[in-house]
Amino acid sequence: MRILALDHGTKRIGVAISDELKLIAQPLESVPAEPFSAMLARVKQLVEEKSVELVLVGMPRNMDGSYGAAARRVEAFVTALRKELTVPIRTIDERLTTAQAERTLIESGVKRADRKLVADKMAAALLLQSYLDSLRH
Repeated sequence: MRILALDHGTKRIGVAISDELKLIAQPLESVPAEPFSAMLARVKQLVEEKSVELVLVGMPRNMDGSYGAAARRVEAFVTALRKELTVPIRTIDERLTTAQAERTLIESGVKRADRKLVADKMAAALLLQSYLDSLRH
């Protein structure tokens, strides 16, 4: 069984998956956020195809730990997911994962246009790897 991580964005949802031993996170894909029904269907399909036992959703928080408008959008997204999926869904603090993904891609020499295509799934992988690492400590 695997863990699927989602990095919610207004344009794309970054998706990452763990290996079966829950040691390594791997970027999987970026799913267009709209149309919403198609995005939900794709997430549901991935959960079934990949034998997912848990879905992690990044919860954006302000640097002071408070929740803002982006967090409210993620809460609505999680509510919709819970209606579609039978596996547990957990939110996890995602502060700075997108910025970290962007920085890593820049340092790797990835061009700006290409970064947009992979930053979301990379952020999901960073989020998931952080969670996987916490399981072992």
